[in-house]
Amino acid sequence: MVRRFALGLFAAGLAVLAGPAAASAHGLVGRTDLPIPSWLFGWSAAIVLIISFVALGSLWREPRLQHSPKRRLFAMPRAVVAACGLLGIGCFVFLVYCGFAGTSQPLQNLEPTFIYVHFWVGTVILSAVFGDVFRAFNPWRSFALAVSSTWRKLGGRPIRSREYPAWLGQWPAVAGVIGFAWLELAYADKDVPSTLAWLSIGYAAVQLAGMSAFGIETWTRRGDAFSCLFNLYSRISPLERHADGAVYLRRPLSGAPPLQIIPGTVVLLCAAIGTTTFDGLSNGPVWRSLGGDLAKLFRDLGFSTTVSVELASTVGLLFCVLLVGGVYATGVRGMVTVDHHHRQAELAHRFAHTLIPIAFAYAVAHYFSLLAYQGQAIGYLISDPLGNGANIFGTASATVNFKVISAAGIWYVQVAALVCGHVAGLTLAHDRALAVYSRVRDAARSQYWMLCVMVGFTSLGLWLLSAVNT
Repeated sequence: MVRRFALGLFAAGLAVLAGPAAASAHGLVGRTDLPIPSWLFGWSAAIVLIISFVALGSLWREPRLQHSPKRRLFAMPRAVVAACGLLGIGCFVFLVYCGFAGTSQPLQNLEPTFIYVHFWVGTVILSAVFGDVFRAFNPWRSFALAVSSTWRKLGGRPIRSREYPAWLGQWPAVAGVIGFAWLELAYADKDVPSTLAWLSIGYAAVQLAGMSAFGIETWTRRGDAFSCLFNLYSRISPLERHADGAVYLRRPLSGAPPLQIIPGTVVLLCAAIGTTTFDGLSNGPVWRSLGGDLAKLFRDLGFSTTVSVELASTVGLLFCVLLVGGVYATGVRGMVTVDHHHRQAELAHRFAHTLIPIAFAYAVAHYFSLLAYQGQAIGYLISDPLGNGANIFGTASATVNFKVISAAGIWYVQVAALVCGHVAGLTLAHDRALAVYSRVRDAARSQYWMLCVMVGFTSLGLWLLSAVNT
């Protein structure tokens, strides 16, 4: 029965992949401009997943990523760590200054582009490649550490932190990630520099308050949305930095299995995928219809046009997060039928780390063109950060080169990111199954369900990329 259901869902996924497509809102042009039909990309992606599933079942017979060996590379000098922290604080202060003192035109002010492109998207990629780089540059953490160190040197009494409530887990981080996504995707004044400056100050104040109450490291690991999110992406990196400053080399993906699951962690991963899903959905014809109907409903209830659109987008954003959570929960519930000794909650926690490469794949697929094109704006914005006509580094006349990569090239990168991310998720799931189930056969059977989850996410991702009008 399990096999029939898996094959049935797999066929449904193929049907979605083979459906008609138009274009992507992230830099792609129409389907007719692609080197091969978009449905062929879908079939190819599904075939890669099924081949990977069969290969893992045949060749990967014992866990290899649960306790992967590490090799020490070098120790990060304290001076470098301090310089990174100081640079992070300086960048934060300067961006806030740009928000207040610079032009109100978003495209001519450094702050919006840096926050939405280089910070929100660029740090994701840096984390997956080089490890948890944000930890070194985190401005509020660095400021808190500097104040704490100075206080101790001046002979101040140690500040006693409260015990962090176990039930709270990473729920503050979940709220922060969804809040930032709402700011980016739903709020009407999302790119007003002064608004971003005030919000940045407010977020930093909340982080400093949390660190003061519960301890710097405790709050960083559980309450800081960006620290928690970027740390998740860093777990697929081959590099890992320990608390003593030493940098280690490890197998790619091996940082994901040791992920500690606490209240909110699974939802944080679903939010990472779901918010990106809504970003793709909100640019397509389906949401233009549904979102328009929702906005009309809110207008009929007495809300203004702007607020109605924001409320409709809020509903869509939360729905996408719940949708991702529902797909994952369905796959986990299916695994319970393989061996009733493992409860659904236990399996949901033990396989949650398999969502990390999927979240990364979605981020790359949906934001790559934004980083490739709009990311170049840093060339002229760095010389004129306030938009007042300055030319500090002589690059104010630089322009965005839209020929740096073709539309077909972007499509290849996006599809490759989705396929590789889901193959990585399958690999993590298969490796964990071998550690969870006592029999290899049961481990393989449980992965029919995870294959359905991966095909479902791949289908959704490719549909979002191809079913959007420019």
